[in-house]
Amino acid sequence: MAKKKVTFECTACGYQTPKWMGKCPNCGAWNSMEETIEQKPTSAKHGVRSESTAKVQKLNDVKQEQAPRILTKSRELNRVLGGGIVQGSLVLIGGDPGIGKSTLLLQMCAELSKERKILYITGEESLNQTKLRADRLEEDASALNVFAETNLEIIHEAVKKIEPELIVVDSIQTIFHPDITSAPGSVSQVRESTQSLMHIAKQMNIATFIVGHVTKEGQIAGPRLLEHMVDTVLYFEGDEHHAYRILRAVKNRFGSTNEMGIFEMKQSGLHSVVNPSEMFLEERSSNVPGSTIVATMEGTRPLLIEVQALVTPTTFNNPRRMATGIDHNRLSLLMAVLEKKEGYLLQQQDAYIKVAGGVKLTEPAVDLGIIIATATSFKDRAVDGLDCFVGEVGLTGEVRRVSRIEQRVQEAAKLGFKRVIIPQTNIGGWTFPEGIEVIGVTSVHEALKYALKS
Repeated sequence: MAKKKVTFECTACGYQTPKWMGKCPNCGAWNSMEETIEQKPTSAKHGVRSESTAKVQKLNDVKQEQAPRILTKSRELNRVLGGGIVQGSLVLIGGDPGIGKSTLLLQMCAELSKERKILYITGEESLNQTKLRADRLEEDASALNVFAETNLEIIHEAVKKIEPELIVVDSIQTIFHPDITSAPGSVSQVRESTQSLMHIAKQMNIATFIVGHVTKEGQIAGPRLLEHMVDTVLYFEGDEHHAYRILRAVKNRFGSTNEMGIFEMKQSGLHSVVNPSEMFLEERSSNVPGSTIVATMEGTRPLLIEVQALVTPTTFNNPRRMATGIDHNRLSLLMAVLEKKEGYLLQQQDAYIKVAGGVKLTEPAVDLGIIIATATSFKDRAVDGLDCFVGEVGLTGEVRRVSRIEQRVQEAAKLGFKRVIIPQTNIGGWTFPEGIEVIGVTSVHEALKYALKS
């Protein structure tokens, strides 16, 4: 009997080595090596060339075919996907357990099954469990094809027989190929299963959604190669103890990766939030120290979000700097600007910053709002509850230009704000909306003068 070749593969980067290592020499990940058994190829003998129907073409001779996208009833899902589901695409969706991945996909399949042939493959639940979950939804799922199977070869046969327009595989960690001896969920099984599903999606022009588990660090489990193989990677964010969920695209070959979809979890399933800014501001603190409203952009959508700050004297030698929703290093940088340029004595103050609603703010246009919130908490003076702040702050205390200022100001005017403070360089070249005062500032000192003006 021939001896099987055993190798160890890193689940983070796919690096292979003949012996186990505690630390991957390629990416530096610890305890990421998993044992895999290499299989001998079962195809044609060595030296035999495989026939291919593909041929080399000039790029100008390639005919561009634009198939219509499959639109779902969920506006937020369509937005994140770039305008709808692309036929023949492979989409990977990940998120924490219980966040709503299966619920969202089952809703989508139940809605589309009324007019299209859809196949929902469940590897984690029985058919009875899937039906119980479908009965709680508002959509009628009576025409949906459901298949409880984990064997990849049997799944292939079912797909060829039914010929659906869309497939959902829940989840990829439960699918296994019988020719591979490793357990389901291992590096080799996940890679081979995704590769096979990708061939089905491309050859038969079937849109395919696969659900992926996440690790403790919040990344999709399995090799990083998994995210490179698929066309789109979606992440579900949010706390299972709160009603709102955020769907982000971190990779999208058919659209922008800056879009964000917001859903509300109800007993009947996930529902799109029509006006996210109003939702984020419905419980905001008005006219209290340490609270400001910032206008941020998520893709093409403007959002108004409350930033809260609490500055309090410390009893320790090293004051605490805690940030929720923004980068911790950015908070330290902005507080250093307040200390150096405005003379605020923050070295003996603890500072806590929180973005209301569980949103993560990454763009620099929210810098001015964070600085104003920190300063008002330190001075114990409130800003007007109808003020909005936009601007990037530099290390010398200047307020710098931001993009898409028209959409930000229009969103503030639509929600009833009376004044918006923006960079002076953004003034000019566009028409201000009616009912809102637009003030241009060049520095943090000037912005604080307007914000704290009684």
